[in-house]
Amino acid sequence: MGKLFGTDGIRGKAGEYPMTVEMAVRIGRAVALTFTGTGGRSKIVVGRDTRQSGPMLESALVEGIGSAGTDTWLAGVIPTPGVAFLTPAVEANAGIVISASHNPYYDNGIKIFNGKGYKLSDEIEAEIEALIGRRGADGRSPSPGPRAGRATTNSKLIESYITFLNSCLPSDLSLKGLKVILDCANGATSRVAPGLFSNLGARVETLGTRPNGHNINDACGSEHPEGLIAKVLNTRAHLGLAFDGDGDRLIAVDENGGILTGDQILAICARDLKQKGRLRNDLVVSTVMSNMGLGVALQDMGIRHETAGVGDRYVMEKMIATGAVLGGEDSGHMIFADRHTSGDGILTALKLIEALQAADQPLSELKQVMTVYPQVLINVDVQSKPDLATVPAVAEAIKAVETKLGSQGRVLVRYSGTQPLCRVMVEGPSETETREYCIQLADIIKKKI
Repeated sequence: MGKLFGTDGIRGKAGEYPMTVEMAVRIGRAVALTFTGTGGRSKIVVGRDTRQSGPMLESALVEGIGSAGTDTWLAGVIPTPGVAFLTPAVEANAGIVISASHNPYYDNGIKIFNGKGYKLSDEIEAEIEALIGRRGADGRSPSPGPRAGRATTNSKLIESYITFLNSCLPSDLSLKGLKVILDCANGATSRVAPGLFSNLGARVETLGTRPNGHNINDACGSEHPEGLIAKVLNTRAHLGLAFDGDGDRLIAVDENGGILTGDQILAICARDLKQKGRLRNDLVVSTVMSNMGLGVALQDMGIRHETAGVGDRYVMEKMIATGAVLGGEDSGHMIFADRHTSGDGILTALKLIEALQAADQPLSELKQVMTVYPQVLINVDVQSKPDLATVPAVAEAIKAVETKLGSQGRVLVRYSGTQPLCRVMVEGPSETETREYCIQLADIIKKKI
């Protein structure tokens, strides 16, 4: 069967292994057996984004969950962090989201949360994979549970999530007079963000709020901010906020059209929490992909900095281990652990605005809290993923660039956990030099892998 789980759940092209109806049935059953067993009343919350294949996979998951005697509470189209919140809020045994995040519409995926709303450990993922692959002596999947579970659509689930988001802001905070452009990537935040920000008093204009099953992340959202930049400049908005398809990440645009990376948002929120005395242990967690400038900025602010592996679940694991309340990734995943168990793009947007109002500065000035070192990232398509250290030409090229950069930069080459890509990232003292080194490494990887 091969390994199913990547850095963020199971993902692939819809209709092809492992994103087939048959596999979704088996995944649903395996998750139900892992978290609920076959006795007593139990339930799993299921949500999805706006992809055309979502309802198909949802039906298959429900069948698998029901075959284990477990009920399904269907939240419909809802951001991934909404399911993470709802799972413990309604005392569900687990939560499942059908989404491929920022990937194109033809991909889909399955993300799983435990009963406390956290993403799964490697050990639990291995248990689920073993159940998915297990078959009886006659070659069939394990027999159904003692009774069939029921599926119920609950429209109040998304309302509960919106109420939660509102509760994360100070009671006296108003967005009145603030002009905000929201790009919802034609994804799951389309149902939540526009109304939420308008009800808080902001003057809202939107992009990417007409999902049709095919246009999720298509030239919009956090991966494609060009349209958002133009809209911010043309309407003289105070800021722009772009989410990805499932709403767990955020990229911001300042009033001058400048893009703020996840690292810059993390630095801004870290300073705000520290000034308010709410940054527990004066500590922030990010990943090895974070820009070197983040570490420098945090040090200047008297904030300790810990790094974790790539993936917001690894950030959360490190946060729990160190007692941190703030962590995130340069890609835009931010975790406010005193509020949520998962990265949440809408919550991050609200916290960024809270920091913006506290500082009483335009975003273009506030982002100067961190200087972004020149960084170039190139994604290289690969057919296989051999250990890079076992490919002499690649290993030697990486070492040569690292030697040339010395203490003025760094190289990070890693495979994507969700796509057939090798990510080549170089940071250096100048844009020209950094890009040159990155292209060199990418070209070698194209030839050798």
